[in-house]
Amino acid sequence: MSRKYFGTDGVRGRVGVYPITPQFVMHLGYAAGKVLAGAAHTPGERASVLIGKDTRISGYMLESALEAGLIAAGIDVYLAGPIPTPAVAYLTRALRLHAGVVISASHNPYEDNGIKFFSATGTKLPDDIELAIEAELDKEMQTNTSEGLGRAKRLDDAVGRYIEFCKSTFPSEMDLRGMKIVVDSAHGAAYHVARHVFHELGADVIAIGAQPDGKNINDGYGATKPQNLQKAVVEHQADIGIALDGDADRLIMVDAEGDLYDGDQLLYIIAKHRQQNGKMHGGVVGTLMTNLAFEHAMQKLDIPFKRAKVGDRYVMEVLQKEGWHLGGENSGHILCLDKHSTGDGIVSALQVLNALRSSDQSLAQASQALVMYPQVLINIRVEKAATLLANEQIQTAVADAERVLNGRGRVLLRPSGTEPLLRVMVEGENGVLVQKSAQDIAEVVRKIVAV
Repeated sequence: MSRKYFGTDGVRGRVGVYPITPQFVMHLGYAAGKVLAGAAHTPGERASVLIGKDTRISGYMLESALEAGLIAAGIDVYLAGPIPTPAVAYLTRALRLHAGVVISASHNPYEDNGIKFFSATGTKLPDDIELAIEAELDKEMQTNTSEGLGRAKRLDDAVGRYIEFCKSTFPSEMDLRGMKIVVDSAHGAAYHVARHVFHELGADVIAIGAQPDGKNINDGYGATKPQNLQKAVVEHQADIGIALDGDADRLIMVDAEGDLYDGDQLLYIIAKHRQQNGKMHGGVVGTLMTNLAFEHAMQKLDIPFKRAKVGDRYVMEVLQKEGWHLGGENSGHILCLDKHSTGDGIVSALQVLNALRSSDQSLAQASQALVMYPQVLINIRVEKAATLLANEQIQTAVADAERVLNGRGRVLLRPSGTEPLLRVMVEGENGVLVQKSAQDIAEVVRKIVAV
């Protein structure tokens, strides 16, 4: 059964445009509440839900709408205010609540927003629960009578609880004394969290991207726009820079020279450290976009490696199926399931810092053996991109490129999950061949689209 509203990461869109309207979000809260109320098995028990949000100005409106819908369905609501997405996952589990809800559009601009849910165990909702909520959305909303309404309560210590949790994932016998760290919170949900975690572990912290005004989330700061972080690390002569995105589940890092390290490189550092210390549990899961050099590096370390579809949701599915702990995307979503039930930018940064402190190495030294292959990505705007994958001319162009790369690279064509685009990706050891192969395939696609 296909979803009408839920994508790979909840319900997301432009604020004021259906479905990101207060009317729909209230109905969504009600529908989710009815499904959750039916799942509360203890007699007389009322289901309870935690709501967190990032710093977008629209968060206040959507929070009120979601709260009203949940209460109308008889659900008790805990309001955490602005807080990272992984904090909602943690607190939902720690407080034994039935679900957590995050109001955020992650790395998107402030004009967008979204709603995503976590289960009682701090993981994304199972497919059957999302489908049950969508089925409930097709029904008319009927508010409970007064005696059946839920209650709302402000969770005043949410930030403090989460800071302590993050610190607990770092070795107790280790600290960050002597390190100068620039922390970029993207003017987002971690603006009042991230700097305290690293400071309380002993680091000298310079905070940037930590003055949200409701409209500046991800604007020139954060994991998707790290130029200001690179500049600040060099200017302050810092040892390292840490960039989170708007809801703080994504991580990019910068070394003392101002050089960037993406999710593949950071995942490699964590995996290598665990392997060397006998703490590697199983293998590592990447995605279709994970650099081929990472796969080859895992082979050299004798660490099993598997690829999932793009999206941390799919990385999680493969990790759970294999019983492994470590996975991630080159975009900076990193999953350490022995530390947290979901991707967490702060916790992931602490795993990297643990590896660096333990080995007394810099980011450059710790990732030296991973030489990333050149990767070219060309986006071609086209409706119904998936149908083009079976085109004979395109398949021939792909086969020709693979012959040219001669086993020293790979070709990937995939439709975007969020936009009308066909993404042409080619990577390999020879940058010139990679560039030419990507352009040749893109040219064939454009000719077919133009007909």
